[in-house]
Amino acid sequence: MTQPFELPHFYMPYPARLNPHLDEARAHSTEWAREMGMLEGSGIWEQADLEAHDYGLLCAYTHPDCDGPALSLITDWYVWVFFFDDHFLDMYKRTPDRAAGKAHLDRLPLFMPLDPATPVPEPENPVEAGLKDLWARTVPSMSVDWRRRFSVATEHLLNESMWELSNINEGRIANPVEYIEMRRKVGGAPWSAGLVEYATAEVPAAVAGTRPLRVLMETFSDAVHLRNDLFSYQREVEDEGENSNGVLVLETFFGCTTQEAAETVNDILTSRLHQFEHTALTEVPAVAVEKGLAPDQVAAVAAYTKGLQDWQSGGHEWHMRSSRYMNKGARPGAPWQLPSGPGVSAADVGALLAAAAQERLRAYTHLPYQKVGPSILPEFHMPYRLELSPHLDDARLRLVGWSHRMGILKEGVWDEDKLAAYDLALCSAGLDPDATPEALDLSAQWLAWGTYGDDYYPLVHGHRRDLAAARLTTARLSQCMPVEGGPALVPANAMERGLIDLWARTTAGMTADQRRGLKATVDTMTESWVWELSNQLQNRIPDPVDYLEMRRATFGSDLTLSLCRMGHGPAVPPEVYRSGPVRSLENAAIDYACLLNDIFSYQKEIEYEGEIHNSVLVVQNFFGVDYPAALRVVHDLTTQRMRQFEHVVEHELPVLYDDFELSEAGRAAMDGYVLDLQNWMAGILNWHRSVDRYKAEWLGRRSHGFLPGRAPAAPALSLG
Repeated sequence: MTQPFELPHFYMPYPARLNPHLDEARAHSTEWAREMGMLEGSGIWEQADLEAHDYGLLCAYTHPDCDGPALSLITDWYVWVFFFDDHFLDMYKRTPDRAAGKAHLDRLPLFMPLDPATPVPEPENPVEAGLKDLWARTVPSMSVDWRRRFSVATEHLLNESMWELSNINEGRIANPVEYIEMRRKVGGAPWSAGLVEYATAEVPAAVAGTRPLRVLMETFSDAVHLRNDLFSYQREVEDEGENSNGVLVLETFFGCTTQEAAETVNDILTSRLHQFEHTALTEVPAVAVEKGLAPDQVAAVAAYTKGLQDWQSGGHEWHMRSSRYMNKGARPGAPWQLPSGPGVSAADVGALLAAAAQERLRAYTHLPYQKVGPSILPEFHMPYRLELSPHLDDARLRLVGWSHRMGILKEGVWDEDKLAAYDLALCSAGLDPDATPEALDLSAQWLAWGTYGDDYYPLVHGHRRDLAAARLTTARLSQCMPVEGGPALVPANAMERGLIDLWARTTAGMTADQRRGLKATVDTMTESWVWELSNQLQNRIPDPVDYLEMRRATFGSDLTLSLCRMGHGPAVPPEVYRSGPVRSLENAAIDYACLLNDIFSYQKEIEYEGEIHNSVLVVQNFFGVDYPAALRVVHDLTTQRMRQFEHVVEHELPVLYDDFELSEAGRAAMDGYVLDLQNWMAGILNWHRSVDRYKAEWLGRRSHGFLPGRAPAAPALSLG
């Protein structure tokens, strides 16, 4: 069969190594698969299928240093997960039988109890039998923290198969942002990362949830999945009718050829590997110091990081050899090793190295403060009607008074003219048109505080290139939000004074758990400002995937969603909010608002502030295109995200309500939450269109550094 495209040159600087216990793992996994009922009589595999796929070779390449028993157990896990995938395809995707597929998936978490002593059901098929056996053999040597993380990753891997099944049913191809996000879950690389911990060293709980470790796992995941998409395109798209493949997504989205889409997927894959290396070398050591890890814990993180690296090179080598994939004409061996043979010269390797270096350095070579002229504003797709609170005018007046009392207008960053130009009460009036005067004031003040902080960090800390002070500021802000009701620290500046005031009023009627959740959303936002500042000091433009995910945090989206959810009480179970469709709904709304902001703020950020965190600039840099071309991509993405929001509301939420058997009160609460998100998007678009903050005329007449004669002194801060 003719291949649909030529495989590209892959960035893979680490040579693959083979575990010496390969034969032992192959023999064990074959016997184990037969014992679990996965071979003869299963209707899915015969022994010849298992041997052709050679999961023992996969695991021996991806876990080169573990001992024989560990390699055999890991190989059994991979046999199980690939059998699950083929079984689910045959039983539920080809049919397609969504109800039966959901019933099958609903039982599987029962076989993964956190306490191994908890009884589990009697297995009814090879998938259940395999999971029961593997869980019992794996968890005794791992902590409860690891068990919890690994069981969640396994559930995501299993449950997001329903997302794929739903898209097949509708003949729908995802947009690129949604695709990469969901592919990370359904592709199983977070699950693979858990097995890397088993093979190498368990990540300390103190850092397992931090951004650097999360980015390591996510960049690892994206690279694994995108590589798999390139090798499996022919089998998945042409043979199985799959539409969850990155090459297909990009050729559909950009209207390009399959070869061009494949090359673009490879560019993204390379970028994610560069991001992995950047994080491992800069952010991971910093968080180890910040969390005070002991030497053995630092060594564990290093071993885990190296294990992820080994997985990348080993997984690539396996794809080159497995009969499961399209690999005709693939370059033998790592392309970064010196090739040999007639007609091949060191110049070929030199060209590859030069291309990679150019791509890596491009992120650091942006010239700030370029004159770009007024932002070009396209027509935005907005299907929801704007409504404004009748209390808007009074809220504007009260916001000025509150800003004075908190000291926000006294530190050289803002004055009354800026506050009026930003008109944050207008934004709140659109976000929550039915709010009481008190609730509208609180909303406007939160927006003012967050926008002020977003301006303050780059102006005060960035101007002085003082990342340490920014970290200390963030740590002190966290102390302004006591969870158990104790006293906050004595405020040293307007940001702390404002947050202490907002926290006390917002959390007055909350439980400790609710306060803890709200505090986490504020911490996420303030920590993301430090991430932005770190990139700013390096003059490093992030890659598109990392940018879009962090943009949700820098925009304060989690904080907004948390406040929205609290208005709907306990009628909606937490697991509904954690479900794939609801997270997809929220992320579509968030991305729409974030990308919209980037389009409006392009001139403000690029020309007047020397900013690099703007999706239009990120796309310009990554794809090497001009401003109008990048704008078309970002604008199209806003439209796709809004259509995704509409799609979830129309097609996925009704199914979700039935799946969770939501009560009438629960359905009404969720419908109210959807309305809140619709108001949120309509209100944000109206605010951007209306305020002076982004308009060329206002930008041209205002100073964009500190106010004249008002530059604040360096913050003299310490932890309370």
